[in-house]
Formats: sequence, structure tokens, C-alpha cells
Amino acid sequence: MGTGFSVDTPIRVAPLGITSVISIVDDLLLEKIRKYYCEKFNLPYQSIPRTAEDGRARRITAYLETVKQIVQMKMEEIKKQPFFVSNDKSKYFELLPDGHFLKKAYQTLLRLTDREKIEKLARELTEKMKPGSIDVNIMVKVDRLNYNSVGAVLSEEFSDAKAALRGYANSTLQSAVVLSAGINQSLYNYMARFRDFYRDVNGEIKKKIIIKVSNFRSALIQGKYLARKGLEVHEFRIESGLNCGGHAFASNGQLLPSILKEFREKREQLVQQLQPFIVKFYQKMGWKYPETALSHRPLITVQGGIGTHGEMRRLLEDFEVDLTGWASPFLLVPEVTCVDEMTRNLLAEADEDDLYLSDVSPLGVPFNNVRGTPSEVITRRRAESGKPGSPCPKGFLVSNTEFTERPICLASSEYQLQKIQQIRRNNMPAFEKEKAIRKVTEKVCLCMHLGNSALIALGIARPQKAPQAVCPGPNIAYFTRTYTLKEMVDHIYGRGASLVPPDRPHMFAKEIVLYVDYFQRLVERCRFTPNDFKMLKDFKENLERDMGLCLEIAHSKPYPGENLPSLVETVRIQRERLQAIYQSFEEKALAVMV
Repeated sequence: MGTGFSVDTPIRVAPLGITSVISIVDDLLLEKIRKYYCEKFNLPYQSIPRTAEDGRARRITAYLETVKQIVQMKMEEIKKQPFFVSNDKSKYFELLPDGHFLKKAYQTLLRLTDREKIEKLARELTEKMKPGSIDVNIMVKVDRLNYNSVGAVLSEEFSDAKAALRGYANSTLQSAVVLSAGINQSLYNYMARFRDFYRDVNGEIKKKIIIKVSNFRSALIQGKYLARKGLEVHEFRIESGLNCGGHAFASNGQLLPSILKEFREKREQLVQQLQPFIVKFYQKMGWKYPETALSHRPLITVQGGIGTHGEMRRLLEDFEVDLTGWASPFLLVPEVTCVDEMTRNLLAEADEDDLYLSDVSPLGVPFNNVRGTPSEVITRRRAESGKPGSPCPKGFLVSNTEFTERPICLASSEYQLQKIQQIRRNNMPAFEKEKAIRKVTEKVCLCMHLGNSALIALGIARPQKAPQAVCPGPNIAYFTRTYTLKEMVDHIYGRGASLVPPDRPHMFAKEIVLYVDYFQRLVERCRFTPNDFKMLKDFKENLERDMGLCLEIAHSKPYPGENLPSLVETVRIQRERLQAIYQSFEEKALAVMV
């Protein structure tokens, strides 16, 4: 969800029992928002300057402790509120799913008439009220090495990802860290230094590990690597490769239903193959591995494009996942996310054509975007005025050493000006030069722009000085206004009227279209190498096979609100389209070889 949109979400919803995730990539943004909330809640604040020793880790720890303190304060205030009136205490219980034991007890309380029984049950319910977990996210590949004041490179433990992990590990939070965007073995090794990631004498893990994975193989590989260090994965979080927000990590044509089916069939392997390594590590360390932990099973969860209660039930009941995640729709819920009014209106008005997979990220990874953001506008204007790129004030996404010894960012002015000069010196047609230059100058400063919306929303920055970027999933096209938290939660649980139109395509249908679009993108960028031929052939075959599985689902009994007919029509159209794209590719390939 970017760096800013959920930056204070735990403050907003954890006191209502809702778990959420804070990105801790941008420690400088966290420091600004810590100052804001310390002033708002009259908490002591001491600045941790950018030049402070181990400043990144310290800023992250300080922010997380501040969030925890505010959540605890708000939780205690809610607990003191009375029952039988409309307030946050009643909201806490009313938001729960209908089958939850606390919801049932609360409904019993509302029916009671005996004063003694009311007081007893009210005390019990109040004691059982717990805040939602304050989880954090680290993009593991965003792991820049850092330098001291005289330009010497600091040791690896001060790299961005490790400092972020240290900042979380040093906090007193009892929650989870979500590791996303690939594998970072060095980071996993570093994690083993912190005792909070292991079971304590009571068999509890204070800081749990959640890994975002694209398929079962990735889960097994990463799970084994961690298990050999005694580290247990609490949750494997499966995300659609394309039907999601933020950076998009497409599979090789494998669709979500196929991935979920494999997890359903093989999930016991995650215990059988990982647990022996964990137990062996504890024995080596002389630690006791509790018998109760032997029955532990990692959670299998899924997110990306879920839009109706019926689709959620499909995932929970047919594919037997433990939990589902919803993100992008909450960008339209002011009670939950930190989004400025202009950006929220842009998202509410966006349709399918406005949401697209862009090349604006300096990471070189496709990035889900919406047309018309101030980030896009100012980036284009700077390029047109002959001043392309960003001053790169934060530098989290530096990676390129084409022109410099020290890595710089593809969105920086330093890189873009040199690259444009290089292109103009090349011997190529003018139209090709302009195309190449546009490709260079479309990169935007995500470090700054993804956090600006939160700063504007909190009144810390002015819109004129802080261009906003946003990275919603394609699913947000079907949500067309702002919503209350109750409206969105009721929609998720199938209570009341649906917030999306009945003709909205099924999440699996939308994913098929996105993958055929992506296949066309791959074909257009193909260089006709042997590797390209193999990759495109495998992609097409996987996509064709998995469309067959989607067709099987389409002929099953629908859950309420699940638009299965859209799957049938989508498979028919996209199969024809896929075949036409591949046929065109083969014809071009033949011409190139001749």
C-alpha cells in the first residue's frame, strides 16, 4: 500500500481490534509523523536527526513505540466506555464477524435484563477486548548500503533492510514482520541474532515471521532457509502476481487458483519438511522446543483483488486458506487510511482504463498506478522543461552504477541527465531517441511521492510542495466513493448491500485479463533470444492450463454475490486473444530468423 497510506492505520483501527501493517521502509517519513502524533497526544518528543548514529533503526523503534503507546491509551479509553450506547466500545463488537464468540456474547449481553448478569458479562467482555496487532512490512530487496560522514561504506548491519529489521526487533511490540518482494538471505541470517523471533520459555514467539510468496516452491525454499536457523514462518501470505497494489511480481503465467490448489494439496509438506530443521536447531542451541509447538501449522493466507463476500468464501472454503487480506478498497475509507482528499477523490473516480501497470518505478519492476496523479504531472513537466528527474533527497531505491561508483537512482536527475546525453550521442533515428528518452524520464521519485499523501492529510505538508503518487490494485475500479469502516466491514462479511456492482467481473476473471495483457507486454518487448522463446512458450502453456481450472470453477455452484458467469465469458475471449498474440509473435519470430 505504499509507504504512507497505512503509516498510522494501527492508531486508527487497532483499538477496534483490527490488525494492520505499517511499511518501515521510510524512516524519515516515520520521524515526521512521530513528531505530529507526539504533539497531538502530548507525548515527549526528542528528534533523532538524519546524522544520528544508527539513526534509521532508532527512528523506526521510536515510531513503533509511539504507535504502541497511543494504541494502548485509546484502548483503555474505549474499555472505560459504557455498553448499551453508540460508541467505540459497541463498534468494537459490532464490527466482528457474526460467528465470532465475542460477538455472540455481546449480542447475549444486549438481550439480558438481569442487572447482576449484565454487570458480570460486561466485565468479562471488557477484559477480553484486545487491540489489533501492529505489524510491519519490510521490502527485503530495498537494502541499500550506507556511508558514514567521510564517505566510507558502513558494515552490512547498517544496510537499509537490516537497520529496519533491527528497529523492529528492538521495539517492545508483540506482532509480526511481513517480508516481501523476494528473498534476502543476508537479511534472514541477520534475523537469527534476535531472540524475539524464537519461542520463549512459554512456547510463545514475540515477533512472528510472515512471508509473502508467489507459489508453493518459493514458500518451501524460504521456509527451509529460515528453518535451518530455527526460525518458524507463522504465515505464508500468497498474493496475486498482478491483481494487487504496489509493485507487481508476475508469475510465469500461473494463475491464483492453480497456486492455491497446490498449497491446499501440499500444505502438510510445510510442516513435515520444515519442523525437523527447527527442532534440530533448538537442540543444538540447548533450548527446549515445547511439545505444544509440534502441532503448529503455518497459516496460509491470500490477498489480491478480492472484492465480494462470495469470492472470500470461495477462497476460505474451496481452497481452505486460513485468512484473506483486503487492502486497496480501504484507501477509500478515511477512518482507516491516511490519504489526502485529492488522491482519495482520484481513486473514487478511477475506472478500469485509469488503472494501469506502469514502468515508473526506479526498481525496474512493474508498478500499479492510476492516471492523473500529481506525481505523474510534475515528473512529466520537469522532463519537458529540460530538468528531468528528482534531486533524490532520500535515496532508498538507489541501484544503478552505469555512470557512478556509488549507486544512484534511476529517477534521479543525476542519472537521467547523463543517460539522456548518452542517448542523444547514439546513432539511431530521432523517433527512437525520443522514445528511449521518454522511457528514462518516466521514472518517478517513489521515495518521496508515496509518502506525501499522508503528510498532506495530516497537515504536515502542502499539496503544492508535495506531489502525491498512489499504487492501488486494479480492484479499486469497482469501488466508486468513500466509505465508512462499518460499510466496508459489512461488505466484506456479506452483511447488507454490496458495495460493488453485480456485473463486476470475478476476481479470477480479472486476473486472467491482467495476465493476457502482461503476456502481450512481454511479446512486445521480446528480443527473440532462445530464453525469450522458452519463457513465452512456458507462460502461454501455464496460462492456458490454468484458464481450464478457472472454467471448472465457473461451472461449480456460486457463492452469494459471486459472478461466476463472467469467468466463462472471460476464458472464451482471453483464450482467443492469447492464441492471436502468440501467433503474431511466432510470425514475427520467423521473419526475424529469416
